Amino acid sequence: MYLLVLYFPLISFLIIGFFGRFLGTNGCSLIATLNMFFNFLLSFFIFYEVVLGGSVCFFKLFSWFNVGNFSVDWGFFFDPVTSVMLIVVNVVSFFVHFYSIDYMKHDFFSHRFMSYLSLFTWFMLILVTADNFLQLFVGWEGVGLVSYLLINFWFSIIEANKSALKAMIMNRIGDIGIALGVSLIFFEFKTLDFNVIFPIAHFFSEDYFFFFNSYIHLITLISFLFLLGAIGKSAQFGLHTWLPDAMAGPTPVSALIHAATMVTAGVFVLIRISPILEQTTFGLQIIAFIGIFTAFFASSIGLFQNDLKKIIAYSTCSQLGYMVFACGLSNYSLSLFHLTNHAFFKALLFLSAGAVIHGMLDEQDMRRYGGLHKILPFSYVCIFIGSMSLMGIPFLTGFYSKDLIIESSFCAYFFSSNFFYWLSVLSAFFTSVYSTRLIYYTFWTKPNGFKNTYVHAHDSPFFMFVPLFFLSFFSIFFGFIFKDLFVGLGNDTWLSSISSSSNKNLLILESEFLVFLIKNIPFFFSLLGMLLVCFVFFFFDLFFLSKLNFLKKYFINFYNFFTYKWYIDCIYNKIFVKFFFNFSFLYVKNIDRGLLELFGPLGLVRLTNSMTNIIKNLQTGFLYNYIFIFFLSIFIILTTYFYFYSFFFELEYLFIFICLFLLKKI
Repeated sequence: MYLLVLYFPLISFLIIGFFGRFLGTNGCSLIATLNMFFNFLLSFFIFYEVVLGGSVCFFKLFSWFNVGNFSVDWGFFFDPVTSVMLIVVNVVSFFVHFYSIDYMKHDFFSHRFMSYLSLFTWFMLILVTADNFLQLFVGWEGVGLVSYLLINFWFSIIEANKSALKAMIMNRIGDIGIALGVSLIFFEFKTLDFNVIFPIAHFFSEDYFFFFNSYIHLITLISFLFLLGAIGKSAQFGLHTWLPDAMAGPTPVSALIHAATMVTAGVFVLIRISPILEQTTFGLQIIAFIGIFTAFFASSIGLFQNDLKKIIAYSTCSQLGYMVFACGLSNYSLSLFHLTNHAFFKALLFLSAGAVIHGMLDEQDMRRYGGLHKILPFSYVCIFIGSMSLMGIPFLTGFYSKDLIIESSFCAYFFSSNFFYWLSVLSAFFTSVYSTRLIYYTFWTKPNGFKNTYVHAHDSPFFMFVPLFFLSFFSIFFGFIFKDLFVGLGNDTWLSSISSSSNKNLLILESEFLVFLIKNIPFFFSLLGMLLVCFVFFFFDLFFLSKLNFLKKYFINFYNFFTYKWYIDCIYNKIFVKFFFNFSFLYVKNIDRGLLELFGPLGLVRLTNSMTNIIKNLQTGFLYNYIFIFFLSIFIILTTYFYFYSFFFELEYLFIFICLFLLKKI
């Protein structure tokens, strides 16, 4: 049963990849969706046996590498963390496959799309079930590769080409950190096996690494390298720019990447290496700061975006910041809880947005929507539920994890904790603002699109309706049902799969007894954001806009700053992209196409051609020329022979003289 959950997506990929053109669109969709449905069911069986039954399962299939002391097996590890990730990946992937049956049915290459989705799911399952760091790295690289293929699925569109390349390059930077981190782990522990490394990690907490004439705390260095990988894969500040541009791919791809697979890989790795992170000196503080700053940064950008999918993409970036922030607080189980909750309501948001875009003839600019609550009522309800859950409205799924993260940040009672708390509250306020703005522009405002778009607008058909319905159910009830299982005090859900830090339990316990005002500040700020947007759009435009023209010149600079994403892309283009472009041009022109070719293949070809031309000119057809060349050649050969013969003869006598002189001395 445990291996079948890995076999089904691989079988789908192989069958559709090799025989998809013969099976047709319906056949490929049926095979891929049916296999993912079996995976969907198996995930719940595994969850029941491992998490509820407390039976961890791990096994080795075969030896992979065995060179000297370097031995790696191909094995799988099913602990509670893996079981929860199987639920997240397979449930969302099944709904995305089911949704894609209708969404991609008119695409000529839908069989290729289905094969990529199955391969994407398989690599993510390899990543979460790996029992060693090298196998984890295989899954890590695999999801990066297939994300490139999926983002660039419509490869005839230049925007998709650029977005896929951007995602690949940004993730390569993070992958360098993972590769170096894995190498350092083997250098320190002499193995890559989780079951060997994690129980003994605390014995290496005082080890230092001598590098560039200075001593570096080894565990902290390993943590920073893995953090670099998580920053790239989970789109944290600095390497986040690929995530919004990934919207160039089909909407089901966006849902799968942003909800359950690629972006969650970085957070999963931080949770997986929690025994190592707990031994760092100041690494957790850096992780917490990067996470909460990303949450604030991404939510502020989302305020002024107009592309429906990009707003949801920036909300993904912001929520990933909350997850990384929770890891920095040593609250790994809470981070995993928010990851799971986020997967459901973010998949709901993306697939609902896809239903709106699909119904509006692929129009993505919110400013060209309006009045859709009557035309697309079901999509309106789904986006409303997903947005409310994202904002952390009480008793919806997002509330039970997001608010607990914010409350936990206050309970450490340090100056930095207060800073983190208010930054997280401000991020929640921004989230409420852009979510309400999204709903207003899409559904509440007056129609502002083309007549032809509204004439052909239609709500979700059956294959798009079913995933949205079940994801709506999860977005409402999942957090309430599973809160105690994930973060309840005194439970033994995670066994030893997550580092048992006493600080985690203290923070959650303390958060239960916060005063009413502090405990409800996140909700008040979310409510304030909703009311502010409603006031601005329903009243401000009508009565006050004409009186505030003198503020426009100040507002434009403010608006441009956030619309152009804090000018991060401009800085990268001006400094890094321009530098490497110029350097590459000089390298190609002067070194690759100059020096290397001159002394390499091009020079050899030119020399050969020149010698051939000279020899060809000797072919005159006159006998006396050939006789002259014949005698000249004999003369040169004999002269060379006698010269070298006399030279070596003199060397021979010199050698004999030296030997006799040495014998005489002896």
